[in-house]
Amino acid sequence: MAPSIVRGLTLPAPLTSLIDRNLWRHPGDEVLAKVIPWFKDPLAFVSNPEQMAYASQSMDMFADDPHSAFFLQARGSRNVSPLELPWLDVEQAVLIATTRNPGDDGALTLDYRTDPSDPRIVAVTSGRTPFCASGRS
Repeated sequence: MAPSIVRGLTLPAPLTSLIDRNLWRHPGDEVLAKVIPWFKDPLAFVSNPEQMAYASQSMDMFADDPHSAFFLQARGSRNVSPLELPWLDVEQAVLIATTRNPGDDGALTLDYRTDPSDPRIVAVTSGRTPFCASGRS
C-alpha cells in the first residue's frame, strides 16, 4: 500500500487502507448519527484521493473570497500568527466528507495542524464554529 498524497498532505495509513480495499464508504445515516450526533446534516463520503483533492478546492474558494469569512476558512501562509480553531487552515486540510444536500455547506476535514502524521478530524459548517470530532483540540 503506497501512501496517498492529497494537496501535499499524506492521508493516514488507516484511511488509505480503507480506500485501497474499497471499504471507505458511508456506513449509513443511523450509524453516523450515533458517532457524530451533533452533526445534523446528512453527509456523503469523498471516496478516493483524486475526489478529495477536487472537493478540497472548495475550501480554497472560501479562503480566497473576502466575502466568505463566515465559513471560518483561511490560508495560514497569509496570516502573521498560526490559525487556530475556530478557523480552518485550508493549506493544512483535506475534505473527506461533504454535506449531501446543496446549501447545507458542511464538511468533515482532516486537519493536519496538530500532527502531520496523525491529523485530527474537524467538522466545518457555515456560520458555526468548527468542531474537533477526533477528541484532540
